[in-house]
Amino acid sequence: METYILKPVKISGSKSFDMKNYRSNDRIAVNGMGDIRFDFGRVSAAWVEFDSSDLEGEVEMSISEYDQIPVYATNYPKRTLKPVKRGNTYRLELNPQLYEGVRFGWIHVRSFSRPWNISGIRLVCQIRPTNYNGSFNCSDTMLTRIWYTGAYTVKLNLLQDHFGAILMNRGDRISWTGDAHPAQAASMVAFGNYDFVKQNLVHTSTQSNGIRSYALYWVLSLLDYYRYTGDTATLESYIDNVIAKLDDAYKVYGTNPDLLFFGWDERLGAGFEHPNLPEPQNGYKMLSIRAWKEFASAMNQLDRKDLFDKYARYAEEKMQAIRKDEAWYRSYGLHASADAVNTGYLTAQEQHAVFKQSFTNRVNRISYSPFNQYFVIQAFSAMHQYDDGLDAIRDLWGGQIKYGGTTFFENYRPSWNAIIAKNGAVPSNQCGFTSLCHPWGAGVTKWLSEEILGIKPTSPGFESFQIMPHLGRTLTYVSGAVPTLKGEISASFNLLSGKCSFSVPAGTKGTIGIPKVEKRIKALHVNDVLFWDGNYHSIEGISGAYEDDEFVYLKDVQPGVYNLQVQYGGVTPKHSVLPEVFPATYIGKDYSTGGNWGGTYGKDGYELCNYDGDGKHRQRLPDYISSINYYKIFGNNLPLNKTWRINTTDKRALAPSSANGFPRNAACIYSEDQDQIGYTFTSTINIKEPKRYRVTLYFLDWDGKGRKLAVEAFDAQTSELVAPVQVIEHCENGAYITFEYNRSIKFRINPIRGLTPVLSGIFFDATQ
Repeated sequence: METYILKPVKISGSKSFDMKNYRSNDRIAVNGMGDIRFDFGRVSAAWVEFDSSDLEGEVEMSISEYDQIPVYATNYPKRTLKPVKRGNTYRLELNPQLYEGVRFGWIHVRSFSRPWNISGIRLVCQIRPTNYNGSFNCSDTMLTRIWYTGAYTVKLNLLQDHFGAILMNRGDRISWTGDAHPAQAASMVAFGNYDFVKQNLVHTSTQSNGIRSYALYWVLSLLDYYRYTGDTATLESYIDNVIAKLDDAYKVYGTNPDLLFFGWDERLGAGFEHPNLPEPQNGYKMLSIRAWKEFASAMNQLDRKDLFDKYARYAEEKMQAIRKDEAWYRSYGLHASADAVNTGYLTAQEQHAVFKQSFTNRVNRISYSPFNQYFVIQAFSAMHQYDDGLDAIRDLWGGQIKYGGTTFFENYRPSWNAIIAKNGAVPSNQCGFTSLCHPWGAGVTKWLSEEILGIKPTSPGFESFQIMPHLGRTLTYVSGAVPTLKGEISASFNLLSGKCSFSVPAGTKGTIGIPKVEKRIKALHVNDVLFWDGNYHSIEGISGAYEDDEFVYLKDVQPGVYNLQVQYGGVTPKHSVLPEVFPATYIGKDYSTGGNWGGTYGKDGYELCNYDGDGKHRQRLPDYISSINYYKIFGNNLPLNKTWRINTTDKRALAPSSANGFPRNAACIYSEDQDQIGYTFTSTINIKEPKRYRVTLYFLDWDGKGRKLAVEAFDAQTSELVAPVQVIEHCENGAYITFEYNRSIKFRINPIRGLTPVLSGIFFDATQ
């Protein structure tokens, strides 16, 4: 492992810390108790330490990926500890491997007797030495940043002998077979470290972590590796392994098997909460068909007709059975639709219908997890919807960078940026603790290289390849390179100047597409020699040329470096970005009413959570509400109950009725997992028939735990997000949040800061 040092780029602290000499002598004088924060500029795989020869008193140290110490979790993971003293060095040692994902560090001076000095504050970074042998650049600087951020995220998680899943010490510091699929894909185009990818395939070949889809993602990873390397021996050595995985998928196909996990997105069952909903089950069917089909194709290349016939038959048999219902795709959501498109079986008419159904809603074509979004953007390109695919990439991956991310996250919603400060603490949601450095979000790097730069193999090991750049209506140039075992393949296309170039390494041949971008190509020259003006003119190294609506194609391009001049005619139409539309209306927050809800809220009805103790809710529901249900993943699947105070005159406690009288009970429902950590829970409000109504939630941080909560609102039937995520904080005196909707709605209450998310009441009113 390579080790290097990072110094902070910004330091801030209380008046107890004298920093006037820091730039000249690297020293900070400590003159009292307090906290000092160090921003190291980017997330790194590192530990934090400092030197002091005169420290007296007690100190603690903290680290975080965002700019606040993650205090909501008591043990999961521990981020604040007393440092270990080694000579005059004080090091925060959180785990046996020492390093974590670190962007910010703190020193907390807990006691003080006399002045002392901090010197040499630093991150000690560890990383597997890996060169950026691939590259990407385009006219949209955000997309360029996205490519390199994805690559950097993977690089930080290259451990000593395998791909890590996440840096944080959450019990996940192993290579998860599914998580590794997009990470390995990105690694091949960014680094060309094929030997390391092969090693990780070996490492994970017998693992699925109990997750059915992950076994199939391992198969796709193996096929990815084979396509990029042509390593026939490795593919052949795992044929029996693949057969077992694919036959198991065939055996359980259509039986609604226990998937255990398909993704964190609410529509996929919210992680481990409800993994066997129809949407993930449909997604698993389509993933199975894709894996059978792609393996059959690889076996055809190996002249294994027996296996080609078997798995091609599996795929075609199941697809034909699905198509017996002409409207088969209408019940599919975003993820199952993407998996269906990625099988390669959909007709143009089916693609058009699926695109219109699931990919034209700007809000809900974004998955909560960048991992699952990798398969969504694959579907965008398979349907030739590149402009919309790039818009989705800007929303999801670009949004993370705008937030301040220097690596990609485990989960993310674009609406976070409106409610969370730059580099602020993020909701933890179903995953318990959201990593801001998770390489499963790096698949976009490979997608940009393959689909926008356009370089991808057409036969194993790049013996033949294509360069088909898709700049769409928003990009004016793209350039970059992909490392292969036969040498680097590079390409550059500038639509403004008409200058293009590409390289073809020895032992390969390419098919190159010169993009039309909805214009005409009047002429093409290579080194001032005309070879295309609507007809092909013979030229050395290129066997022919032809055109369609998208490209002028150069056939069988032989090894060499080619510089082209393109003469365009016409204008590329402008692209219109879809607006964000939420079907529910966020009305606002109220921090002043406290427990005196009568006359303001609940005119149609209400439910006071755990008001009478032992989970007994006091309620008077309106006639249009059929039920209110609560859910959490652990125990009996119900939130826990807390009564803070009974018979109180404290006006923060909800009144027992709309008369706003006393005495009152201060109570709530809340959630924590088996490690006593604040954990998400949901409240689902079911209405009898569509009707516009207002629903208001009441939150109370009665015991002053510094609770900061995120509230997500979903359609209860489709699980699609219906309103921007909202944050409730500083609710020591109570806080209301109101939404307006016309269907059943599900709220997810997530912790951001402080222990245990809480809910004290739900109120219903007519629309105004």
